[in-house]
Amino acid sequence: MATLLSVNVGLPKDVRWQGRTVHTGVWKAPVEGRRMVRRLNIDGDGQGDLAGHGGEQRAVLVYQTDSYAHWSAFFDQDLGGFGAFGENFTVDGLADDEVHIGDRYRIGDAEFEVTQPRVTCFRVGMRLGQPKLPALLVAHHRPGFYLRVITEGQVGAGDEITRTRVGPHRVSVAEVDALLYLPDPDHDRIRDALDIPALSPGWQASFHDVLSGGGGLAPIPTGRKPPWTGFRSLRVTRVVPETASVTSIYLAAADDKPLPVPAAGQYLTLRFPGAGTPAPVRSYSLSDPAAYRISVKREEHGAVSGLLQEGTLRPGTLLDVGAARGEFLLATGTDPVLLISAGIGVTPVLAMLHRLAADHDQREIWWVHAAHDPRHHPFAAEARDLIASLPNAHEHVFYAVDQRLTAAALDALAMPTEADAYVCGPDSFMDDMRAALVDSGMKPDRVRVELFASRSAINPGVTGETRRQPHPPPGPPGTGPAVTFARSGLTVPMSDDGRSLLELAEACDVPTRWSCRTGVCHTCETGLLSGDLDYDPDPLEPPGPGNALICCSRPRGEVVLDL
Repeated sequence: MATLLSVNVGLPKDVRWQGRTVHTGVWKAPVEGRRMVRRLNIDGDGQGDLAGHGGEQRAVLVYQTDSYAHWSAFFDQDLGGFGAFGENFTVDGLADDEVHIGDRYRIGDAEFEVTQPRVTCFRVGMRLGQPKLPALLVAHHRPGFYLRVITEGQVGAGDEITRTRVGPHRVSVAEVDALLYLPDPDHDRIRDALDIPALSPGWQASFHDVLSGGGGLAPIPTGRKPPWTGFRSLRVTRVVPETASVTSIYLAAADDKPLPVPAAGQYLTLRFPGAGTPAPVRSYSLSDPAAYRISVKREEHGAVSGLLQEGTLRPGTLLDVGAARGEFLLATGTDPVLLISAGIGVTPVLAMLHRLAADHDQREIWWVHAAHDPRHHPFAAEARDLIASLPNAHEHVFYAVDQRLTAAALDALAMPTEADAYVCGPDSFMDDMRAALVDSGMKPDRVRVELFASRSAINPGVTGETRRQPHPPPGPPGTGPAVTFARSGLTVPMSDDGRSLLELAEACDVPTRWSCRTGVCHTCETGLLSGDLDYDPDPLEPPGPGNALICCSRPRGEVVLDL
């Protein structure tokens, strides 16, 4: 019979880690006597990052003394007393390969239900001084698991643990963990797991994503195979001024062979040899994918945007171009489509309008654009002609000299709330439009935005960070291969201290996304525009085609990342 050996609690605190402050509740310590377990917590306990821990589905974390012994032997060191793995209940028994999702247990006066394995997270590795531990927990099938509180009550060390119900389909904690994080999952067993009512909503969503082909691991999709790798030469065929500040560049294959047609909403990454050392790299949305047209606004201090408009580019000029990428893509279906843009943010949604017109799409389509005035409104006539070719299209243009496109003005249009919305423009504009659409009743996941520069960061638990412009890392420059962060417009040599690409990006204040930091969760998955990498540790599952896991990789030679 299983036994509760220790009840461990701890309130969140700020901990210094790698020069940062992490707000975390991973430090737990045993308590004397009995404690009340409530729906969300044990009395005296708390979690620092409620996005990944805590809540009704993850009220209590369980870990086993058998796993303590396993890891102590593996690392050849004493890993500490009860609570060292951040668990609330340290137990004798209840092995991860014997406990099932949906099992119920009576402990003391309380009853619990198993909802999911432990979330892979860097904090347990930070707590124990073993940064590779999050990946090892999965690889060794010893993650631990969370409990939902069915009946509140008092528990204490020494309480017997009695199973009162076995979960349907008998999908163990270790098995469900492997189905999400390890390669080649059995889809029939995933469907069994999805048939378990107790499985937490987060894991249900991830499994649905796996079954639909999305991967299920990362907040950003895991990638589609690009039509070519690295950079290839494309030839400039036309240079067309659209307004005084916007110029379009048309491209074709240097050998005149047909190019694969990009998806509407994607972008091209261009490298400009001869424009500086190192050669600058920039990304531009395609304003007409079928024509391989990018449209660039002249920025006051933009060296590359100025180069594109100063007559340097002429028909016949060759440019290094990466294959089209991006996940700001037009959805299929029959629901209305809202295309909302400001300034040069018109380019990806104009590409979508071209696609809709080419398909003679029957959906209700709303075209909403903001510009300063008619002289600074590129593609006005082109958009009007495309809209005229569509049977159910509406056009609304706002000029700042007359009326600004504000949240209130957008709300007054009374656009359909069951639509798919695509928003592109300055950050503040996208924030305002997204908020207005959601406030009007649209579902947040149907409002898509496209960022010109770096994606928003995902750094769980890190607090007090001041956003800085990307810059070379402090100290002497490294002597390793050049690493280009394309969205940030920064190229730096790789350091010599063994750090990962993620750690280099952090040192440069390039916004990053991560969680486990050991190649498990794929949160850090990033487009690899050019180059090859070595991994340490090897990820449990490789990244998608044309992508990289920057948390556990270093470059073999020069690389270009979509960061």
